[in-house]
Amino acid sequence: QLHLVESGGGLVQAGDSLRLSCVASGGTFSPAGVGWFRQAPGKEREFVAVITWTGGSAWYADAVKGRFSISRDTTKNTAYLQMNTLKPEDTAVYYCADKTYRGEYYDAQYYDYWGQGTQVTVSP
Repeated sequence: QLHLVESGGGLVQAGDSLRLSCVASGGTFSPAGVGWFRQAPGKEREFVAVITWTGGSAWYADAVKGRFSISRDTTKNTAYLQMNTLKPEDTAVYYCADKTYRGEYYDAQYYDYWGQGTQVTVSP
Protein backbone atom coordinates (compact mmCIF):
# COMPACT_ATOMS: atom_id res chain seq x y z
CA GLN A 1 0.00 0.00 0.00
CA LEU A 2 1.32 3.41 -0.97
CA HIS A 3 2.16 5.72 1.94
CA LEU A 4 2.53 9.45 1.28
CA VAL A 5 4.13 12.01 3.57
CA GLU A 6 4.06 15.75 2.94
CA SER A 7 6.48 18.25 4.43
CA GLY A 8 7.62 21.82 3.96
CA GLY A 9 4.67 23.77 5.24
CA GLY A 10 4.98 26.67 7.63
CA LEU A 11 4.11 30.23 8.51
CA VAL A 12 5.25 32.85 6.00
CA GLN A 13 4.41 36.39 5.00
CA ALA A 14 2.60 37.41 1.85
CA GLY A 15 5.00 37.43 -1.09
CA ASP A 16 7.22 34.71 0.36
CA SER A 17 7.88 31.28 -1.10
CA LEU A 18 7.65 27.71 0.17
CA ARG A 19 8.43 24.33 -1.35
CA LEU A 20 6.34 21.38 -0.33
CA SER A 21 7.54 17.81 -0.71
CA CYS A 22 5.59 14.58 -0.97
CA VAL A 23 7.52 11.35 -0.48
CA ALA A 24 6.02 7.98 -1.38
CA SER A 25 6.93 4.70 0.26
CA GLY A 26 5.61 1.19 -0.07
CA GLY A 27 5.45 1.57 -3.83
CA THR A 28 5.72 4.17 -6.56
CA PHE A 29 3.34 6.81 -7.76
CA SER A 30 0.88 5.83 -10.45
CA PRO A 31 1.90 6.76 -14.02
CA ALA A 32 -1.34 8.76 -14.05
CA GLY A 33 0.37 11.17 -11.72
CA VAL A 34 0.44 12.85 -8.34
CA GLY A 35 -1.70 15.80 -7.41
CA TRP A 36 -1.74 18.52 -4.81
CA PHE A 37 -4.97 19.65 -3.19
CA ARG A 38 -5.64 22.11 -0.40
CA GLN A 39 -8.36 22.69 2.14
CA ALA A 40 -8.92 25.93 4.01
CA PRO A 41 -11.00 26.08 7.20
CA GLY A 42 -14.70 25.90 6.42
CA LYS A 43 -14.09 25.22 2.74
CA GLU A 44 -14.09 22.15 0.53
CA ARG A 45 -10.90 20.52 -0.60
CA GLU A 46 -9.79 22.03 -3.91
CA PHE A 47 -7.46 21.01 -6.68
CA VAL A 48 -4.13 22.85 -6.91
CA ALA A 49 -1.92 21.03 -9.41
CA VAL A 50 -1.13 17.63 -10.89
CA ILE A 51 1.80 16.14 -12.76
CA THR A 52 1.97 12.87 -14.64
CA TRP A 53 4.61 10.62 -13.16
CA THR A 54 6.10 9.35 -16.39
CA GLY A 55 5.79 12.20 -18.88
CA GLY A 56 5.87 15.11 -16.46
CA SER A 57 2.91 16.95 -17.97
CA ALA A 58 1.33 19.37 -15.52
CA TRP A 59 -1.95 21.20 -15.01
CA TYR A 60 -2.81 23.94 -12.52
CA ALA A 61 -5.81 25.56 -10.93
CA ASP A 62 -6.39 29.07 -12.22
CA ALA A 63 -5.86 30.47 -8.72
CA VAL A 64 -2.23 29.32 -8.63
CA LYS A 65 -1.24 29.40 -12.28
CA GLY A 66 1.93 31.42 -12.78
CA ARG A 67 2.81 31.32 -9.07
CA PHE A 68 3.02 27.60 -8.24
CA SER A 69 5.08 24.96 -10.00
CA ILE A 70 4.74 21.20 -9.62
CA SER A 71 7.61 18.83 -10.31
CA ARG A 72 8.75 15.33 -9.50
CA ASP A 73 11.95 13.38 -9.00
CA THR A 74 11.32 9.81 -10.06
CA THR A 75 14.64 8.66 -8.61
CA LYS A 76 13.55 9.85 -5.17
CA ASN A 77 9.89 8.91 -5.51
CA THR A 78 9.11 12.49 -4.51
CA ALA A 79 6.83 15.20 -5.83
CA TYR A 80 7.25 18.89 -5.11
CA LEU A 81 5.10 21.99 -5.11
CA GLN A 82 7.05 25.22 -5.40
CA MET A 83 4.85 28.07 -4.21
CA ASN A 84 5.93 31.61 -4.99
CA THR A 85 4.35 34.98 -4.33
CA LEU A 86 2.16 33.47 -1.64
CA LYS A 87 -1.06 35.22 -0.69
CA PRO A 88 -3.15 35.03 2.50
CA GLU A 89 -5.81 33.19 0.51
CA ASP A 90 -3.31 30.37 -0.07
CA THR A 91 -3.59 29.51 3.62
CA ALA A 92 -4.74 25.91 3.88
CA VAL A 93 -3.70 22.37 4.65
CA TYR A 94 -1.99 21.00 1.55
CA TYR A 95 -2.32 17.34 0.62
CA CYS A 96 -0.63 15.24 -2.00
CA ALA A 97 -2.41 12.26 -3.52
CA ASP A 98 -1.85 9.46 -6.00
CA LYS A 99 -3.95 9.70 -9.14
CA THR A 100 -5.95 6.73 -10.42
CA TYR A 101 -5.97 5.97 -14.14
CA ARG A 102 -9.56 7.06 -14.66
CA GLY A 103 -11.37 10.30 -13.97
CA GLU A 104 -10.66 13.98 -14.19
CA TYR A 105 -7.38 15.23 -12.75
CA TYR A 106 -9.09 18.01 -10.78
CA ASP A 107 -11.57 15.69 -9.04
CA ALA A 108 -10.43 14.43 -5.64
CA GLN A 109 -12.53 11.27 -5.91
CA TYR A 110 -10.12 9.96 -8.57
CA TYR A 111 -7.18 9.92 -6.20
CA ASP A 112 -6.78 6.87 -4.05
CA TYR A 113 -3.88 7.40 -1.65
CA TRP A 114 -3.51 10.60 0.37
CA GLY A 115 -0.94 12.05 2.70
CA GLN A 116 -1.75 13.51 6.10
CA GLY A 117 -1.33 17.10 4.93
CA THR A 118 0.97 19.97 5.79
CA GLN A 119 -0.21 23.36 7.04
CA VAL A 120 0.62 26.48 5.06
CA THR A 121 -0.23 29.80 6.69
CA VAL A 122 0.36 33.09 4.90
CA SER A 123 0.10 36.27 6.94
CA PRO A 124 -0.77 39.62 5.30
